[in-house]
Amino acid sequence: MDLRLPIGGLFLVLGAILGVYGLVTNGDTAMYERSGGLNINLVWGGVMLVFGSIFYGLAQRAARR
Repeated sequence: MDLRLPIGGLFLVLGAILGVYGLVTNGDTAMYERSGGLNINLVWGGVMLVFGSIFYGLAQRAARR
């Protein structure tokens, strides 16, 4: 079993959860005051989604070979 498959799936799920949380709390300025007004949850949710999809795609590509 290729470890990229469960790792990619994990990052996809966690990134989606974090991204949705960032979208839901987007209007809360007090929450993101310490980060300079940057919605860290939304940004890192997107990064995790990209990272997870890369891992998942690499695992799918290796399985086809």
